[in-house]
Formats: sequence, structure tokens, C-alpha cells
Amino acid sequence: MSNKDTVRSERQMSAWERNLIGTRVEEIPLLLPGLLLAAVLAWLSIELCEYVGVTLMGFEKTPLSSVTVVILFGLVLGNLLPLPVWLRPGVTFAVKKVLRLGIILLGIRLSVFDVFRLGAMGVPIVLLCICSALLFTTLLNRWLRLPERLGTLIAIGTSICGVSAIVAGAPAIDAKDEEVSYAVAVITIFGILATLFYPYAAYEMFGGDPVKAGLFLGTSVHDTAQVAGAALVFSGVYALPRGLDVATITKMVRNVFMVLVIPLMTVYYRRRAMAKGEIRGERTNVFKLLPLFVVGFLALAVTRSIGDAGVRAEGNAFGLWDSVTWNGIQGAIKHWATNLLVVALAGVGLSTRLRMLKGLGVKPFVVGLGAALVVGLVSFVTISLLGRFVTYWP
Repeated sequence: MSNKDTVRSERQMSAWERNLIGTRVEEIPLLLPGLLLAAVLAWLSIELCEYVGVTLMGFEKTPLSSVTVVILFGLVLGNLLPLPVWLRPGVTFAVKKVLRLGIILLGIRLSVFDVFRLGAMGVPIVLLCICSALLFTTLLNRWLRLPERLGTLIAIGTSICGVSAIVAGAPAIDAKDEEVSYAVAVITIFGILATLFYPYAAYEMFGGDPVKAGLFLGTSVHDTAQVAGAALVFSGVYALPRGLDVATITKMVRNVFMVLVIPLMTVYYRRRAMAKGEIRGERTNVFKLLPLFVVGFLALAVTRSIGDAGVRAEGNAFGLWDSVTWNGIQGAIKHWATNLLVVALAGVGLSTRLRMLKGLGVKPFVVGLGAALVVGLVSFVTISLLGRFVTYWP
């Protein structure tokens, strides 16, 4: 090897290389094989969910989560076959960098105007459900002595929006791939059960009131795709389309609070971890609390809200795009956010070793079950007391 090659191989990454791509420019070709594998698994999972949910089950939108399916694909492949060394750089890039870009693009789904569509009493119902989920899940995690990061991820996923909240919160607390996979599995299992049973329970509990039923589905079912699926079942079986509208808006309002819950739970995790000596006792700084991908997420949410305000006031977003074009732009960004997250979580599945999870046993699933039951109970009680005051603005 020449001196020139030696210098090149030992060159330190520049700041932009480290933050943007995580490797030196000349090593980018090494990322392609692993990244291609993750992309293929992502494509297969998306196509499978569309086929099963739309073609076989007859839904307009599939209620199945491609994120869950791709993690399962990755887990099976990564644990049955050892991951070759030459695939690892691309898989790591998917987990570290593609994930963050997907989270940033998720911000386009959030608009502050969703909050106003439920009226003055809809938001307190959502807040009570979020707070009860966070409090109960955190206490149960501590009682069962779950690892702090895993418990924090389950609490975030239960209280806000399932898988999306977990993948958004994981980088902020430096969660391991195994912990992300386990948290996603816990949330998914109980979310699926709720999707199957809650549409019928909501009709019986609230006497067929579509607004109350929609509130219940939007606050008690974990993941956004699962809420949509449950609400589609409710509106289809009982011919009450307003239930779907209210459930969807309720879930969007719930998702808005991700921007508060993730930093707060990051503070909680760091304080607990410092008390146990798991991380150094330095002060938590704002850059640790709000890393760049969270700032990007917030910036895109603000952009969405400003654009929506322009459409409402003048008919054009930013004075450039009418409502149809603006909705198309949002749709394209949402589409790519989903695709990037599925690619990233294919990498999470491929990187996860199930033997690392054996020592945890059933405790995380006990936490997931308890959290799901408590959220459902709090949702039922608060809606029974306050639901009649909710004014839904279509």
C-alpha cells in the first residue's frame, strides 16, 4: 500500500461527513449492499401489507403496519443467517441515518389546526389519556425493574403513537436495536388486539355515538395505522362514517404531543440512568434533549401548520400552492417518510439478536398489557364524563 493510500484510509471524518452520512465519502460504495438489502425487505413488506390489507381484506387503506412486518422479516433473516461483514456498514447507515431522515419527514403529518377541530373538551380527554399512560407505564416499569431505555420506549409508544413514537424516541435515549425491536413487538401485539375488538366495544359502550366512539378509538389504540383500521371497521360495520373522521383527528391531536413527550421522557431517562451510574452525571444540555433530527421534525410540523394557515386564509400555501397542490406535496413527503422508516427498521430487525432478549422474559409484555388496559379504562371514563361536551368541527 502506498503512503497516499495509507493517509487516505486513516483520514478522519469531517464534521459534515460524520453528521450527514456517518462515514468518509470515499467509503460510500461500502454502504450500498446493506442499504440495498434493507430497501428490498422494505419493498417486500410494503407490498405484502397492501396485498393483504387492500386486496384480500378489502380495506381502502391497509390496516397492517409495514414497519412491524419489516422488523419481523429482518429478525428472521438476521437470526437465521449470520449477517456478512460486507453488509453491516449499509445496515448501520439505515439504522443511524435513514431513520433520522424519516423522523424529520414525519413532521409533515402534524398540524396545530388538528387540535382545534376537536373543540375545547377534546384536547383534555387526549391529554388525560396520554398522562395516565405515561404515569402507569413508568411506575410498572420501575416495579418490574425493566431496563430504563426499554421501559421508556414502551411508555412513549403506549402514550402517543405506537411505533412512530418509539422510532422517534429511540435515538434521543441511545436505545439499542434489540430494545427498539422488543418495544415495537410489545406495542404491536396489544395494538392489534385493540384493533380487532375495540370497534365493537366502542359501539356498545357509547350506545352507537360516533363522536364518543371515535374519541375512544383515537385515544386507546396505539399506532396510527391501527387506529385507522379500527375506525374503518367501526364505520363500515355500523354505517357511521363520522366515527372514522373523529378517530383520525383524535389520533392526529395525540400525535402532536410527541414534540413534548419525547423531550420530557428523555429528561426522565437521563436522570434515572445518572442516578444508577449508567451514564455520566454531566448536566443535560438542550442539544442532547433536542437533537437535530427532532429540530427538523419540529420545523416540518411548523411548515405544515403555516402552509395550512395560508390555505385557510388566502387559498394558497405560502402564496404559491393551492389546497390540491399543497395536499399533494404533503402526501409525497408522508409517502417518503414511511418508506424511509421502513428501510431503517429493516436495518433494526437485521441488527437485532434475539438471544439478547432472553433475559427479559415476559415482563415487557406484562407492562404492555397493563398499559393497554389502563389507557382503555381511562379513555372510557373520561369520554363518559366529558364526551358530551366535545364539539367536532369537520
